[in-house]
Amino acid sequence: MKKIAVILAVMVFVVSFVSLAFAADMNMQKGTIKSVDAKAGTVVFCQEGTNKDITLKADKSIDLANLKAGEKVEVSIQKDMLMHVMAAPAAKKAPVGC
Repeated sequence: MKKIAVILAVMVFVVSFVSLAFAADMNMQKGTIKSVDAKAGTVVFCQEGTNKDITLKADKSIDLANLKAGEKVEVSIQKDMLMHVMAAPAAKKAPVGC
């Protein structure tokens, strides 16, 4: 009976962990900041690979003074709320030579 309980607990842990990892990946999006309205607390964001601009309400933890139009970023979005912003990682250059 103890073996079944341990196996069941491990399975629940693994499924929970995979679900959280999947959810975290789904929220992160790369794109460009089109505009920032610090007074209204909003950011216009265009996801990479699309031409559609999305207006997002910024979470209170985000310092909008650090965001600039044209900046390439990676963001975390929850519904229509901008939860996290960081600079997009630089594109890797192909190695030159042998």
